[in-house]
Amino acid sequence: MKKLFAFLVTVSLIFFSNSATAEIKIKLGVVTKPGSAQNIVAGKFKELIEQRSKGDIKVQVFHSASLGNETEILQQIQMNTIQMGIITGGPFDTFDPIVRVINYPFLFKDNAQADKILDGPLGAEILKSLESSSLKGLCFSENGFRNLTNSKRPVKTPEDIKGLKIRVMASALHKTVWQALGANPTPMPWPIYTELEQGVIDGQENPLWVMEVYKFYEIQKYMTLSRHVYSPHIDVASLNWWKTLDTKTQELIQKAIYEAAVFQRKDNRDKNAERLRLLKEKGMIVEEHPDINAFRSKVVEMKDMELFKNPKVQALLIKMITASK
Repeated sequence: MKKLFAFLVTVSLIFFSNSATAEIKIKLGVVTKPGSAQNIVAGKFKELIEQRSKGDIKVQVFHSASLGNETEILQQIQMNTIQMGIITGGPFDTFDPIVRVINYPFLFKDNAQADKILDGPLGAEILKSLESSSLKGLCFSENGFRNLTNSKRPVKTPEDIKGLKIRVMASALHKTVWQALGANPTPMPWPIYTELEQGVIDGQENPLWVMEVYKFYEIQKYMTLSRHVYSPHIDVASLNWWKTLDTKTQELIQKAIYEAAVFQRKDNRDKNAERLRLLKEKGMIVEEHPDINAFRSKVVEMKDMELFKNPKVQALLIKMITASK
């Protein structure tokens, strides 16, 4: 009888253990539509984690802002209503001011430098800090270097920007950058095609993939390769949910999302030359050599502004600026 009881207990434990594993379902939110950068990360992560967990972990991707804008998605992640998100750096502004350092204008010289710093100890410091907001920072994928488009005139110098109504993310830092450059920054959630088409705003700033995927070449005549901000995604999870997972599952998810991020970064960069060619072919007038030094001079004092006065933020910003010289 004792042997039978022990056998039944063992079978029950195996059954419930397998059932628990099979019940891991991840809701993952992004605001952009299929084919865009965030969705490429999400899709690759879904593929990797479902394959490696042998189907015990399932991922449901909610795209096209079906769960709300990025701020709303982050709030749902905090509450564990959804478990993960691929979120642009800007909207983290109101959750943890330390994220402002990665959106500092003209910080990174190129992709290799951005990867080295964000995948290293300084990037890890940002990811760790998010835990104070009930967010588990996992890694960085990318939007890419941001460029300006508008429907009014060519932009080569800061003087050409004056008075342009430019859509920006819901970020105090991004708003301040464009104020310093002389524009009229207008925070606005995604998507913004209709607002651009109707002239509610004159322009916007985003990486090249956005201009292609969202067909901004139809409604924006001028583009400037300003590369004013390197825009990462921060790939995050609900910290409350994360703590319920065993170490092996955490490691499996962490490895899969990082590999998905690296895959997406390469995919994004490999396509940029063709994107630029396409945008020109579609009729956009591209300023490839703006006066970057003139743009830099307008924002050089931003490190001393109130946005960066928090001692932790200021300390990390100085480290970032030093590391990127």
